[in-house]
Amino acid sequence: MAAMSTPTATPRTPAAGIPSTGADGTTRPAGFAERLRTGFGLLGPRHPRHTLSIDEFDTLTLPIGDDGVVAGVTAEGQPAVLGVNRPTPYDVLLIGGLWTAQVLALRAAATGARVAVETGRAQHWAQVVQAVGGGQSGMTVHDVGRVPPLGASAGSPVLVIRDCGMRPPRGRVVSAPWQSVLTLLPYLSPVAPRLMRQARVVGVQRVSPDEAAEIGRVIGLPRAEYEPLPTLADGVTLWCTDGDRQYVVTQPTDAEVGLLGVARRMD
Repeated sequence: MAAMSTPTATPRTPAAGIPSTGADGTTRPAGFAERLRTGFGLLGPRHPRHTLSIDEFDTLTLPIGDDGVVAGVTAEGQPAVLGVNRPTPYDVLLIGGLWTAQVLALRAAATGARVAVETGRAQHWAQVVQAVGGGQSGMTVHDVGRVPPLGASAGSPVLVIRDCGMRPPRGRVVSAPWQSVLTLLPYLSPVAPRLMRQARVVGVQRVSPDEAAEIGRVIGLPRAEYEPLPTLADGVTLWCTDGDRQYVVTQPTDAEVGLLGVARRMD
């Protein structure tokens, strides 16, 4: 008599969507065996879903402002930012002290911009250049009228600082896409009205009462805004645009104080 063979049980793959039971008696999620068979790997750890109610969405808001160089803080304690790295020509006029211009230069370099200084007093910029690093990727100093083409681009923006005294000549290098120009005037001069009208932003530090009145007339400041200018403390600047005016205090970092000293209007 032919021996009878004992049929063997053939394991069956659970149908899609049906949970399977492992050898240890635990129930695996639906499709577990199918995922193994098709090579999608093991299921990862499971965590509760992160959900928010509509009322909780406001808690996710963040204070986001312009990017650029932090010129200081406003009376409300908010950062005041000069957006000098931009795809359009941008002229800034600062009627104030060298200290503030050098702080802005350091901070612009920290954002990745190249800084080119056009000046007749290169010795005053030597320590700043040494701190930033010279060369095409850092800060360079040029004699008045000798700034070469700088090749500004989105990947390599440039800030040109013109520290050329009371009567800066018309520069060969002007503002252009990704190349902003900051002109420093220690005091008001005959060329100041033209520069104020040309600039997108005007910063004014402590000046005489007559200068304050002239500045107010040229850029259309109300009396209440230009009359305090002769009394401003060191490190305080009134920054003006067509639609906004802010008193800003430039608060130096410890590194900036170590390099430049404390804020001062006179040099």
